Amino acid sequence: MDTEKTEAAKRIAKLRDAINTFRYAYHVEDRSLISDSALDSLKKELFDLEAKFPSLVTPDSPTQRVAGAPLKEFAKVRHADRMTSLNDAFSEEDVRAWAKRLEDYFGHPLAAAARRSAPLFYCELKIDGLAIELEYENGIFVRGSTRGDGLVGEDITQNLHTVHAIPLRLHSSAPRRLVVRGEVFVTKKEFARINKEQAARGAKPYANPRNIAAGSIRQLDPAVTAARRLDSFQYEIMTEVGAATHEEKHLLLQKFGFTTNPHNAPARDLQEVFAFRDHWVSHRDRLDYEIDGTVVILNDNKAFARAGVIGKAPRAAIAYKFSPREATTVVEDIVVQVGRTGALTPVAVMRPVNVGGVTITHASLHNADEIGRLGLKIGDTVVVSRAGDVIPQITSVLTNLRTGKEKKFKMPARCPVDGSPVTRDGAIHRCSSKQCAARHREALYHFVSRGAFNIEGLGPKIIDVFLDEGLVSDAADIFTLNAGDIAALARFGKKSAENIVREAAEKKRVTFPRFLYALGILHVGEETANTLAHQFAPGADAHEHSTLPIKTILKKFAALSREDLQAAPDIGPKVAESIHGWFHEARNATLLARLERAGVEVRAAPRPAKKKKLEGVSFVITGSLVSMSREEAKEKIRAQGGSASESVGKKTSYLVAGAEPGSKYEKARKLGVAIIGEKEFIELLR
Repeated sequence: MDTEKTEAAKRIAKLRDAINTFRYAYHVEDRSLISDSALDSLKKELFDLEAKFPSLVTPDSPTQRVAGAPLKEFAKVRHADRMTSLNDAFSEEDVRAWAKRLEDYFGHPLAAAARRSAPLFYCELKIDGLAIELEYENGIFVRGSTRGDGLVGEDITQNLHTVHAIPLRLHSSAPRRLVVRGEVFVTKKEFARINKEQAARGAKPYANPRNIAAGSIRQLDPAVTAARRLDSFQYEIMTEVGAATHEEKHLLLQKFGFTTNPHNAPARDLQEVFAFRDHWVSHRDRLDYEIDGTVVILNDNKAFARAGVIGKAPRAAIAYKFSPREATTVVEDIVVQVGRTGALTPVAVMRPVNVGGVTITHASLHNADEIGRLGLKIGDTVVVSRAGDVIPQITSVLTNLRTGKEKKFKMPARCPVDGSPVTRDGAIHRCSSKQCAARHREALYHFVSRGAFNIEGLGPKIIDVFLDEGLVSDAADIFTLNAGDIAALARFGKKSAENIVREAAEKKRVTFPRFLYALGILHVGEETANTLAHQFAPGADAHEHSTLPIKTILKKFAALSREDLQAAPDIGPKVAESIHGWFHEARNATLLARLERAGVEVRAAPRPAKKKKLEGVSFVITGSLVSMSREEAKEKIRAQGGSASESVGKKTSYLVAGAEPGSKYEKARKLGVAIIGEKEFIELLR
C-alpha cells in the first residue's frame, strides 16, 4: 500500500468513528454534538476519500448507512423497500461529477436514458425535517414510521395522526394499498414560538427546527406532538401506480389528496438545475420553513430504478446543498502576521474549504489566548464558521480526529518583520520597535505603487485591512491572495475580490527597473533603479525583455562590493552601502525567494538607444496621456537616455502635461519650466 493510500486509510478510520458518534447522537438521541453543515462536511470528505480509494470501502462505513438504530420505546416497522438517504453535492462541479458517474454507469448520455418528451431532471426543495413513510389501506391511513436505519424504523402512527397536513383518508382515485414517503417539519414561526415557551420555562432552546420535528414526532404522548403544530409534504410514491416520471408521481400525490411542495419543478438540463438551486439560495428566506438545499432526481422512473442504489443512496438522485455556514477542514500551518499597529496575529492556513459561498484558506486566530481556548494544534481538524456572512472563524477543534502527529504552536519571541523582541500587552503580542509596523505598512504601499508593480485597486486602506486580518505578511503574499478569503471580509464582495486577485496576477510580469524600485531599498528611487538595472543586469547576453530569474538577480547583487556599486553613474557611498546591506539581509533573501515561488517574473530592461537623443534631458509627467500610460512614457524617456522624475525643479527640462494636470503644472509655470503637450512629447521621442 503506497503512502497516500496508507494516510487515506488512517483518515478514513478517524472520520468513520467521528461520524458514527455524531450520527448516533443526532438520529437516536436527538442531540446535536456538531452542526448539520459541519457533519455534512465530514461525510463529504469521507465520501470523496472512499471514491478515490474504493478498496477501502467497508459495509459498516457511514457512507453505506442511512441513519441510526430505531428507538427502543416504539414498535418496530420493517420497510418493504429500503428508505435510502442521499449523497451530497456542494458545487456545480460536484453535480456535474454525479451526472458523469451516472452516464458512465449507463454507458451512454443521460438524455438517452430518459423519455424524449419529458424533462431530464426533477428538482425539489430539501426541507430540514424528518423523513417518514405513510401506509394506506382502502384509502385509510393505517401506519406511519420513521426511516430508522433504512430497513427498520419506528411506528409513530399515533403521533402522525396529529399532523393536519397528513390526510387520514384519501380521495377515491387512490389505489387500494398505497405507500408514500415525505417529510415532517416545523415552520419558522412555530420554531420561534416553541423556543419562546422554552425560554419562559427556563429551559434550553432548540438548536434548529429539525431537532424539534424529530423530538416531537418521537414523543410517547401524542398530545405533546399535537401541541407542536407540525407540517408535512409528501414527495414519493413507493407503490406501482403507472407513473412514467417523478413529475407524474407528484401530480398523482396531489390527486390522491396529499400536500406536495408547490415550488418543486422539472428541469430540462443541468443548467436549469443550477438555476433552480441559485434561485432558492437568494429566495430561501421568503419561505415559511427552513431548507438546506435542493434535491435533483433523474425524472424518468424506469431509468431511476435501473440505476439502483449504491451504498446508502440512490445512484440517480443527489442532494445539492447550499453553501454551508459551517464546514470542517484541516489546519495545515499557523503563521504570524504583523498588523499596521505592530500587533502580531496568528493566522490559520487551512485546506481550501467552502463556507458561506466562498472558498477560504485563512482564518485569523486573533491572539495566543484564543489558540489556548480552542486547544488548537497544527494538523487539527476544525469547524470553520461564517454565520451571517461575517469573517470566517474557527469555532471548535475535533480532537477525536487527531492522529498524534499534531504540533503545538508557540508565539515567536522576535518579530518576523524586523527581528525586534516581542512584548506582551494583555492578550496582544506586539513588536517592541515602534517603527516596525509603520515601515512594514509603507513598504507594502510602495510595492504596489504606480512606479513599482502598479497593482491598481490595491490601495493603502485595503492593504491595512489585509494586514489586520492576516491575509498578507509580505509583498509575496499579494500574488497568492485567494478571492474567497477576500470576499469573506466585511465590505468586500465576490466581484471586488476577484478583481484584486486578477489584477495582481496580471502584474506578476514586471521590468527589472520596476522590480528593483518596488523592493523599497533605502535611497533607491526610480532613476537609481533604472541605472542599476542597466549597469548590473544579470547575464550580459540577456536580450531585451528576456526573463531574469530572481535567484540570479540576488546572486548578482550579493556578489557586488560597495566599490562595484559606486562605479555606476550617480551612486555614491551612502547609496552603495544601502544597496549592499539590503542584498545581504537574510529576510530580504527570503522575500525574493517567496516572490519567485509566487510566480513573479522579471523582464530585462529595454536597452538604451545607441544614439541617446534625450541624454541630459529631464522630464516630469502630470495628468493622463492618451497614447500611453505615464509609466510607459517614463520607460521611453529612459530608453532615449533621458530621465523621468516625480517632482518639478529648476533643473527640469520639460513638464509633459496630459489631461487634467495636477499641481505640478502650476509649479512648472512659476519656475519657468517648458510645458509641452502629448503631441509635442511624442515628437521629441521620434
